[in-house]
This record gives sequence, C-alpha cells and structure tokens, in this order.
Amino acid sequence: MNSSLLAWIILIPFISSFVLGALYLYSISIKKINDTIFTFLAILAPITSFLIGVAFFLSLKNGATDYMYEPYTWLGVNGYIISMGFLGDKLSIFMVLFVTFIGSTIHVYAAGYMKGDEGYGKFFSYFNLFMASMLLLVLANSPIIMFIGWEGVGLCSYLLIGFYFTEPLNVVAGNKAFIVNRVGDLGFIIGLVIMFFYVGKLGFDYYALEDYISLVPTSILTIIGIALFVGAMGKSAQIPLYVWLPDAMAGPTPVSALIHAATMVTAGVYMVARFHFLYDLIPHVGEFMAYIGAFSALFAAIIAMRQTDIKKILAYSTISQLGYMFIAVGLGAYSTGLFHVFTHAFFKALLFMGAGAVIIAVGHEQNIFKMGGLRKKLPLVYSVMLIATLAISGIPPFSGFFSKDEILLKAYRHHEYLIYGIGLFTAALTAYYMFRLFFVTFHGKNYKQKEMHYLSWSMKAPLLVLAFGATVAGFVGLPEVFSQTNLIDEWLKAYSGGALHVEHTTEIMFMGISVVVGLAGIVVAYVKYFKYDFNKEIQESGIVYNKFYIDEVYHFIFVRGIQKLSRFISVDVDDGVIDKAVMSLCGGFINMGRRIGRMQCANTRVYAFFMLLGISSFSLYLILKLG
Repeated sequence: MNSSLLAWIILIPFISSFVLGALYLYSISIKKINDTIFTFLAILAPITSFLIGVAFFLSLKNGATDYMYEPYTWLGVNGYIISMGFLGDKLSIFMVLFVTFIGSTIHVYAAGYMKGDEGYGKFFSYFNLFMASMLLLVLANSPIIMFIGWEGVGLCSYLLIGFYFTEPLNVVAGNKAFIVNRVGDLGFIIGLVIMFFYVGKLGFDYYALEDYISLVPTSILTIIGIALFVGAMGKSAQIPLYVWLPDAMAGPTPVSALIHAATMVTAGVYMVARFHFLYDLIPHVGEFMAYIGAFSALFAAIIAMRQTDIKKILAYSTISQLGYMFIAVGLGAYSTGLFHVFTHAFFKALLFMGAGAVIIAVGHEQNIFKMGGLRKKLPLVYSVMLIATLAISGIPPFSGFFSKDEILLKAYRHHEYLIYGIGLFTAALTAYYMFRLFFVTFHGKNYKQKEMHYLSWSMKAPLLVLAFGATVAGFVGLPEVFSQTNLIDEWLKAYSGGALHVEHTTEIMFMGISVVVGLAGIVVAYVKYFKYDFNKEIQESGIVYNKFYIDEVYHFIFVRGIQKLSRFISVDVDDGVIDKAVMSLCGGFINMGRRIGRMQCANTRVYAFFMLLGISSFSLYLILKLG
C-alpha cells in the first residue's frame, strides 16, 4: 500500500472541515445552502477515512511492516531534524479504526439531532476539524507532531462545548475546558522539552526515542514521565484536572458522544501507551499513574450516585471508566487499557446518543427525575440503553465485562490489592448509579406527562449499530479460559506488557466475583428506584450532590486568587508604580520644556540680552584665564 494514504486519513476530514466552513459562510451571507449538502460532505469524510484505515489494517494483518510517510522536513536547525511525518503501525491503525467508525455513527446521529439548527454547517465544520485533529494525534510519527493534534482537539472542544455561545454558561464551560487543558498541556510541553534536550539530536520520532531513551538518567526520565502524565490528566480528566469534563455537557449531545467515546478523553491513554518504552523504564511512575486512575474511578463514581442531570451522570461515568484505563496502562498492561478504550467507545457513545434521544423526546429536559415511564414510549431507546447500561456495569456477555474484568485481574496479579479492591468496589457503584439512571428514566410513572417528540431514523439507526458493538465488542479480547487467542493481545503484542497466565479456576473465580458485585449494585438500584415515587419533589443536596465542593474550592483558590493577583498587578503595580513613575518623569520633562519655552518669546531685546550675557561671560572667562 502507498504510505502517503496515511496523510489522506487526516486530510480528508480536514479538507471537509474547510469546505463546510466556507459553504456555511456563503450560506449565511449570500445564498442559503440546503442542509443535505452539509450532511453529505460531513458524513462522507469519516467514512472515507475509515475505509482507508481498513485497507491499512488488512495490509498489516497480512504481514506488512509498519508504514511511515514523511512528506517534508518541518524543522532542521543545527543537527535537529523534525519531519512532518505519519506512522501507520498496529497501535495507530487500531485507534484509527474505532475513532473513524464511532465518529461516523455519531456524524449520522448528529445529522438528525442538529436538524434545523441555524449553525448546522458550522457545527459539522467544527466536528470534522475535531476528527482531523484526533487522527493527526494518533497517526503522528513523533511527539511534536502529536502535540499539534493534541492542541487541535483542545481547540475544537472549546469551539464545540461553547457552540451555543449566546448562553453565558456555555461560554464559561468552554473556557473552563480550554483553560484546565492548558494547565495539563504545560506539563506535556515541559516533558517534551526535557526529552528533546536529551535525545533530540539523535532523532525524535518514536523509533529513535525507543532506541535512545534509555540513555537518559532515571531521575530525568521520572520527571519526563510525570510531566507527560500531567498532560494526560488534563486530556483524560483525571484527578485533579477532571473538573472540565462534567461542565463540557453544555455542548450539543453529539459533541459529548464524540468527546467521551472516540476523541479527546482517550488521547491521554493513547499517549501513555505510545510512550510505553518510557514508562517501562520508570515503573514507579506507572504505579503512581495507576493509583491516580483508581482514586479517580472511585471519586467520580461516588459523585455520579447523587447527580440528577442525565448527561452529567454519564460524564462522571466517563471519568470513572478512564480511571480503569489508567490502572491498566499504569501497571504496564497497555493492551488491556486499550481494550477498555475500545469497548468503552461503543457503550459510552451508545449511552450518550441514547440520552440525547431521550432529551430530544421529552423536550430537552435533562433531569432524570422529571422523566420516568419512557419504556413504552421509547421502546427502541429503552432496549439499546439497557444493553449499554449492562455493558458499562460489567455484566456478561456484554463488552464492558471482558475489558473491565481483565483490568481487575491484572491489578490483582501485580499484587496491587488496594487498587483491585478500589476497582471492584467502583464496579458495584457503577452498576448502582447506571441502573439508578436507567430505572428512574424508563420505569415508574412520570408525574409530569410530556408530549413525545419524533425521533428520526438518522438518530435511531446509529443506536442499533452501536448496540450490536456494545454486545459483541468484548469477544475480540476473550480471556484465556474461553479462548487460547486474545485478538487484542495478538494485535497489540508489543503493548501487552507480558502475558499473565492464571489457573482457569482462579480466572473463573475472579469473573464470578466481578459479576456478583455488579449484580449487587443492580439489585440495590432496583429496590430503591424501580418503582420510584415520582409524585414527591426531588431536592438533592449534600456534599456528594455538590461534588465535594471541588469546583468551589478551585474557584476560590485559583480563579479568585488569580483575579486578586491581576487586580494587584493592574492597580497597585501598573497604575500605582509603573504608570505613576512614567507620568512623573513625563511631567518633569513637560515642566522643563515650559521653562525653556519661555526663552523662545520672539522679543529682540531679550535675545540681544542673552547674546550680550553670553559674550560677556565668555570674555570674562578669557580675561581670567589669560590674565
């Protein structure tokens, strides 16, 4: 295969974004363009990129070596060479396949969800720019090129979260996502700069880094590893940089699905897996990463238990599931973490798109306690949401069971018993809060009957596709007790971290524990919420409902602190010291000028007097000197 096609996987959605943006400007300023044209151009791009990705997948499957395409040298100074390059290996193509496939289904869904919106063309322009940025991130052949895509998805998240910018809260949410990610990106940049300083002249693509990174002292590698992980904390919303993700629900629901399932939040996990050769040398940083993931998973699950906004519950569930992924990659089981990225993409996209269908059907209501009784009114949405909820709850044979169970088993086999215990407890909480959402939304009797809004087939069809994926996706990573061949581990062999063989009886026992824990969470949710009394007013409160007041603490420490610092610099330093000193100096020159200006009076006698005074003074000087 021609390696130049790697560039076209990125260029096609990027060109589509540019064309859609130009057509949108034409449509609002010159002549209205039919939305069908926008739809066709928008959906065609990710599908085409997916098909090219499939071709590369088949080629690699048939034994082809990694593809590398470097169209030009971007930077060449004093021996430092940075090429604009793209890498098509098993990891990047694996990411391309599910990013473009899930992205395509979300595009189709968005066509129905956004129908009739004034910014329809602009929305898809941003959407495809988002896709192009994520594909650049995963196909980059070096960390610097990756960073371009890394910043690109940050920019697009800002544009899409604040898409309805006439609403102040949406603007605040977009700003929050952008600023928090800049904090994480500072860590990423520091890691890149240090790495470039030590090995930049030897080569800075992934192959060169893998060969030469061991030459860097372990203490420096530790700093690099932590700095890069700070970037991952921001992008993948882990403690303490998770606060932007729940507020990101301000954007249209297809944006939430794209961010949570296929693009931005998976970037941090992918980055850690891509730098596996670095983290293998610093397992203590990996252990730190795993504990951050475990506590993020538990913390987000606890908060989700008391939320009432259907999208925010799903947002906290994403933070929690990302925590599981970081447990895996932190313990060196990169392929296991990526397996959960893969299965999560299906059931999380399905959950958000199902939630979006519910929101549309009930007139944009998002409080689950103002829904209820939707099972018979939305039977298709009910069925697919049940599948997705079972999948995220880790109930077999749905996809989430296989990947989550493997993460827990890897934690136990690495003797990280605390992480295993936290992960297991979080699994019970996940089943509880997800079935709380499910039972409250679809069962019981709604105390405020609402007229159902029609859902188009462009919204329904992607739900069926993703429901199938959420059901069967886990079978590509069957555990050893069921199959001698784990397709995920086979494909990502270089990222498996070494096989951990366990006795079949032990493996079955751990599976049984996971299932029992998940079922226990479901039973508790059933008892409490299946026949919930919707006639009583819901007024959630308390520290958990208020998310432990972390946002308020951040606002007090950072936002108000920076505001006070800014006012001090602006008023006391700038106005009180700098401006005052400059203006005083200016005033001195002005006064001096005025005094000198008095000599310029155009009076001949005054000028004659000064001339006489000057001549007399000079004459006196000569007399005294020569006399």
